Amino acid sequence: MLWKDLIAEVKAVGASSDSAEPVTGIEYDSRRIKPGAVFVAMKGGTTDGNRYIEKALAAGALGIVTDSAPSFDHLLVYNPEIPVLEVEHGRRALAEASAAFFGHPERKLAATGITGTNGKTTTAFLIESLLNFAARKTILIGTIEYHIAGEVRPSLHTTPESRDLFELMAEGVARGATELVTEVSSHALDQGRAAGIQFDVAVFTNLTRDHLDYHQTMEKYFAAKKLLFDGTVYPAPRVAAINAHDERSKQLAAAARRAGAEVRTYGITAGDWRVASFALTPGGAVLQLETPAGSVEVTSRLAGEVNILNLLAAFTAAHARGVPFDQLIEYIPRLNPVPGRFQPVDAGQPFTVIVDYAHTDDALRNLTALARQIAAQSGGRIITVFGCGGDRDRTKRPKMGLAAGEGSDFVVATSDNPRSDDPRAILAEIEPGLKESNVRYTIEPDRATAIHLALAEAKPHDVVLIAGKGHEKEQILADRTIPFDDAEVALSTLSELGYGKVR
Repeated sequence: MLWKDLIAEVKAVGASSDSAEPVTGIEYDSRRIKPGAVFVAMKGGTTDGNRYIEKALAAGALGIVTDSAPSFDHLLVYNPEIPVLEVEHGRRALAEASAAFFGHPERKLAATGITGTNGKTTTAFLIESLLNFAARKTILIGTIEYHIAGEVRPSLHTTPESRDLFELMAEGVARGATELVTEVSSHALDQGRAAGIQFDVAVFTNLTRDHLDYHQTMEKYFAAKKLLFDGTVYPAPRVAAINAHDERSKQLAAAARRAGAEVRTYGITAGDWRVASFALTPGGAVLQLETPAGSVEVTSRLAGEVNILNLLAAFTAAHARGVPFDQLIEYIPRLNPVPGRFQPVDAGQPFTVIVDYAHTDDALRNLTALARQIAAQSGGRIITVFGCGGDRDRTKRPKMGLAAGEGSDFVVATSDNPRSDDPRAILAEIEPGLKESNVRYTIEPDRATAIHLALAEAKPHDVVLIAGKGHEKEQILADRTIPFDDAEVALSTLSELGYGKVR
């Protein structure tokens, strides 16, 4: 690909010079530049890529795409042969250039995007599983990991920058993938990281308080989510699957319909695609499904009402992607729980231990409610370990304390990726909510010690919840990042307490 071929596909304000040399890559990080690569210099939330143009040129960049051309005019005096493309929106230009360079893999994939505060990861995993059962080869992009036509890779971001996303899609297409299933975060939607992808199906799980350190208000947070559906920035999806229980569902459905999308609502005794009734079992749930495609009783291995909603979202989306109703009913009993999402930890102890990613007050309420349903069958208590992440929305800290306290019999408040914040300061902001709930609690900044306290407290039939980190394998501190896996720490602690062997 030549420079002129690349820039022909990028919406530009102006251009200078040309190059007969082949383009060898697209990069937005100057540290990744190799000779012949094009550097897309764009303004970001915490830094400005335009500050690194000189480094990119020194590393052999063939050309520059920039959203701030006047800021480096002085460099062109010394590099007049370097072609420059000036654009209005750096991230959209990155998507356009990446799509062109990687051969437009998005045109060969049917894309399903999932957005919402909670449930994105579980819903994405379930959709991918249903598509795989139907013999579709998939690409999964999400919080826990990436799947590239069967190959599992660690996840770097919930929604990567468009350049990285297009590269992953191109790899998947080369291996025969025909479906893309991706979580789409509010940050990604707001910043344009999902630009260039025409979503066939878009799923909305819910909207609860989170990420206000970035969005500032719930209205702005919702506005970012709505971009996936309303056709104002991204093309509207063919089908929008929307949680009927969320208070924003009617507003979102109306926006999607105006944009030309077919709207399918789902819920428990609500929505067009619904569970009319259900019975929770020790191994999951028995569901009475009622949908426009048919009605039937089906057994699921996923526990709790929250997972019933996630399953409904996945069922609705997979059907929209052309998987027949009868096949979906056959596949549902085969679906497995998702790592770090209500994940049991079993060392033979006489009580239940669950690791879960719940890191908002709404997610904690759902988690403790599900645990209460389990414990109620045998009269056990709920013991919850949780914390709040540093460098994030501080206003949710007392709310999470209140949610944990109201849903539990004993709470151990601890650290959860404190980052540059003082862990004790975070805990001091959690504590008013705990006091308001009147729960018995203790404060322990060291997470391993907190888990030990909770497990040592547990008696037969209790349910111990270790919330906040789920699948994560690290603890992010102010000066370093250390290995930390809640499930592994829990297993090791149970072994120390005399329950079975670590396995």
